[in-house]
Amino acid sequence: MMELLQKHASALPGIWAMDTARYLVAAGSLALLLRMLAPTVLKHRKIQARDASASDLRREILSSLRSALIFSLLGFGLYIAAREGGVTIYNGFAEAGPVYLVLSLCLMIVAHDAYFYWTHRLMHHRRLFALFHRWHHLSRTPTVWTAYSFSVPEAIVQGAFVPLFAALVPMHALSLFIFVAAQIVRNVMGHAGYELHPAAFTPGRWLGWNNTSTGHDLHHELGRCNYCLYFRWWDKLMGTEHPSYPEKFRAIVAGKVAAELRP
Repeated sequence: MMELLQKHASALPGIWAMDTARYLVAAGSLALLLRMLAPTVLKHRKIQARDASASDLRREILSSLRSALIFSLLGFGLYIAAREGGVTIYNGFAEAGPVYLVLSLCLMIVAHDAYFYWTHRLMHHRRLFALFHRWHHLSRTPTVWTAYSFSVPEAIVQGAFVPLFAALVPMHALSLFIFVAAQIVRNVMGHAGYELHPAAFTPGRWLGWNNTSTGHDLHHELGRCNYCLYFRWWDKLMGTEHPSYPEKFRAIVAGKVAAELRP
């Protein structure tokens, strides 16, 4: 094991820099955009009336940087496995064509949605919550910086999905890049504190099967509901979606201020 670590050690700084930069760029860009648009365009899209405190932001940023380090260590393990032939991550289209790239990426997203729902719900079990998930829920009013604000055990659970999936399904390097980039953007949007989705995402409309910022914000505000990530499927199937979610989303996209809304 030590020989493998030494053999590939030069790749670790680059993997860490990439994971950290991805988080900082996604969260920082959206934070800047919200700062510019919150007083005007997004004024009535604020989900909660209260604001996160400065200490909340410091805690979230520091713990998110720690999570990025953990993700990079897991990514380093995947890199070693791929270089040594234990995992298939390929470039080009000699092994499989563009159709496979798209299908495997779609499968990965659907699988991650299921993985997130069930691990997330399990971490809310009273015997596991304090160890795994309590730290993330210190952010009752989430911000873009909440996205990676995990305890060490939860960061390991969250980061384990990509290596586990890649160990089972051969993946194109581009599909992995798209997945991890889309995942952090989606995660940051879900914690933005402002509803960033258009009215087409209203439950019952053509994109209503997708989760929204309001949906995940309700989870932070209330706790035991709305466990889903990308889609509403599992919450609907398991009866864990908060009944006020559709009404609250409609009200926010209709321009009602957060103080008027009650879960």
